[in-house]
Order: sequence, then C-alpha cells, then structure tokens
Amino acid sequence: MKKIIGLFMAFVFVIVGLTACDSNDDKNVGKVATDGSTSMEKVIGTLGETYMKENDGIKFTFNPTGSSAGIKAVLEGRCDIGLASRYLKDEEKSQGLKETVLAYDGIAIVINKDNPVKNLTLEQISKIYKGEIKNWKEVGGEDLEIVLIGREAGSGTRDGFESITKTVNKNKYRQELTSTGDVITTVSKNNNAIGYASLSSVKSDIKTVSVNGVKPSEETIKDSRYVVQRPFMLITKTDKALTKEAKEFFDYITSEKAIDAIKSAGVVPAYGK
Repeated sequence: MKKIIGLFMAFVFVIVGLTACDSNDDKNVGKVATDGSTSMEKVIGTLGETYMKENDGIKFTFNPTGSSAGIKAVLEGRCDIGLASRYLKDEEKSQGLKETVLAYDGIAIVINKDNPVKNLTLEQISKIYKGEIKNWKEVGGEDLEIVLIGREAGSGTRDGFESITKTVNKNKYRQELTSTGDVITTVSKNNNAIGYASLSSVKSDIKTVSVNGVKPSEETIKDSRYVVQRPFMLITKTDKALTKEAKEFFDYITSEKAIDAIKSAGVVPAYGK
C-alpha cells in the first residue's frame, strides 16, 4: 500500500513540475494580439509569420471578427492592435482611438467565371446594388436575374463598397455573408451572382470585372485609377501605450522592412517605395 501511495505522490510531483515549467515558459513568451477585419487576414497573417521568424520568443495572434468588432476589441482592451478596412468614424475617434494606414486594398467586383461580362461602370454597379438594374442582359450579359451578394452590417469591406458606390441603406442584397471567403465561395457557385471582396483574397475560381474600364491591380490602386479601393487600418488607443512587444511589432509593420511582405499579400503599402 505504501509503495502505491509513494508512486502516486511521485506522479503528482512530476505533473506539478511540468505544469510549472509550462507556466514559466508561457510567461517568457512576448505576446502580440490583433483582432478585426477578415479582409486583412492574409496581410496581417503574412506580417505576423514573418515577424515571428525574425524574433524568437514572440507569439502573434489574429482573431478575424470583422472591422467593427476589432475596433471594439481594442477599445475594450481585449487586443493590442485592432484591424479595420475602413476609416474610423468621428464617434470612435472621440472615444480615444487612433488610426494608422498600413496599406491600400482594391475592393474587387466579383462575378462567376462563366459570366461573359468584362466591365461595369461605377454607375452600373450602383444601380445593380440598388435594384434598378436586375438582369445581366442590361449590362451586356445573358438573360439572367442578377443575384446580389454582400457582407454583413459592420463589415469594413461593405462600408467601403457602399460609400464609394453611394448605396448606403439602398442595397437590395439577396445574401449578407460574414466573411470575404464566404462571398467568394458563394459567387463562384452561382452563375447569376455578383459580389465584392478584397482583391488580395480573390482566387482563380472567380472572375473580377473592370470598373470604368480599369482592372484592379497593385499599379491601378497605387495611382488611384481603380476607384473601388479602401484603406487597411491599424487601430490603437491614444490614452494607453502599447506593450513593448506590440510597439516593436507595430513599428516593424509600418516600416520599409515590411514592404515586401505586404506586397506579397497582394496589397499596396501606404509608405516607402
């Protein structure tokens, strides 16, 4: 019996020791937490991965909740840096939040790859989403009903798209989806559908149309010829300094050292050459 008790106590001490080691290791890891725009997942993920490779002992996390949720998260102190694919509103700035432009992203107008339409004017896009143009044959396509796909309320992509196309509170969505990936998947499976998504997230199974005769690309976004574009923002608090680890990460991703990583994610850096 004593031998069994002794073995049990030894087991307990081993478990406690391992737990203590894990706890100490965790304390030695510097953490940087980000939260927000799903459209920024690729660029912030690329930056986080690159930064961790160059900086041992740093744990980077990203929570893809949407722009408004990310802004709220940093306001409430639940993350270090919020991510938004829109500018801050006046009431958000008044709560002590600050925005820093990381990059610019084109909002691609996406249709099914079997749809023959190649170009739409900004006016046509506006009329389509307001329900004034309802059939693809009205814009050079086949005799098919147009199915409108968009993002949920609070999405930075939706906010940017509706502001540019002047369709705020006028849209006639068939579906409102909660992520960029969902929009792309839905449009890729429906010949009648049209949607909008971050250019950096567009894949080969979907088609982008020109807007006013201009295709979305790094060059046309940088020189502003492609008009449907929006900023990718870093959101911080004005009355609370970032932690040492978060500040070093922030400084890195807003420096010329991060330009190649940002470009590799398909967006245009807001600074540097």
